[in-house]
Amino acid sequence: MQIDIQDHKLVPKHEIMTEEEISVEFSDADYDIKNLPKIKSGDPVAKAIGAEPGNILRITRESQTAGKFVTYRIVED
Repeated sequence: MQIDIQDHKLVPKHEIMTEEEISVEFSDADYDIKNLPKIKSGDPVAKAIGAEPGNILRITRESQTAGKFVTYRIVED
């Protein structure tokens, strides 16, 4: 029996961002997106969504205090 890791209640939503989304989201950033925190391409969720090195992931967590919390990761080997 296989379980979809993305359906687990403790796994936040992971999405691969498009080039357009990246340019809009990081247009005002005062840092290089290559300095984002890393996630390995072998991470179970990264593998499940087909993320490849160089992709930027948007990770959305539900929070009791903040409502929604969005963070970003760059996929590396």
